[in-house]
Amino acid sequence: MPATTPEFSTLKIDTTANPAVAHLVLNRPARLNALSAELLSELVEACSWIDSVPDLKVLVVTGEGPNFSAGFDLDDFSGLGESSRDPRATADLGRRAAEALTDVAPLTIAAVRGHCVGGGLVLVAACDLRVAATSTRFAIPEVDLGIPLAWGGIPRLVREIGPARTKELVLSCRPFGAEEAASLGVVNRVVDDEAFETVVAQWAEELSSKPRFSIRATKSQVNAVMEEMAGTRRNANDADTLLAALADEESRQASRGYLASRGRR
Repeated sequence: MPATTPEFSTLKIDTTANPAVAHLVLNRPARLNALSAELLSELVEACSWIDSVPDLKVLVVTGEGPNFSAGFDLDDFSGLGESSRDPRATADLGRRAAEALTDVAPLTIAAVRGHCVGGGLVLVAACDLRVAATSTRFAIPEVDLGIPLAWGGIPRLVREIGPARTKELVLSCRPFGAEEAASLGVVNRVVDDEAFETVVAQWAEELSSKPRFSIRATKSQVNAVMEEMAGTRRNANDADTLLAALADEESRQASRGYLASRGRR
């Protein structure tokens, strides 16, 4: 690792005794690691820095505390039309972050536990390998929130679990557990909560012992094939679709109803 690891407000990069392994930690535990505009921007920046680390072979992506991520930060994104930020640039941050995570040079392992919701699941799908604790609960509630699943989430899910199952999970918005996620192909492994951290560490160590050239060649070749199957690079207009949904009255009513049902305005 370079001598100076960058500091972020919403992320942590934790090094290990093995210079070939590091952890990228979503670090907003008080908000269940919700994906704010700041976090997504920092994720793009962090991936750029990680690419400059020559010894790093494996990057474990996880959340601080008992949850991976509660999805995009409702407080940060619900007022896009009224904020002083460029609304399209902000709406596009999730796609940029997911693509940065896909393209980062080391092999990525998503270590998932607790809640993994919406945009959090998109980030998991952007990782190369995924392991979930038994108690993990997944959900894709965007349609109930009055918005389509964006950030390249649709093509990522289609190529992992197929079109019919993608439609069912995205449109039903129903929660599903780790075992179902494994049976669908969303995650590679399910591990008992007590053994979760140990298994993740062992897997990272095992993979980091492989030759760097073969790791990166395999990753780039598989990603190239996946792009041909269902390319995420055609989803630059996801931001426009999000903004259109925010301006659609029926979608806005659905969003208000969803938030009211959870005691939020």
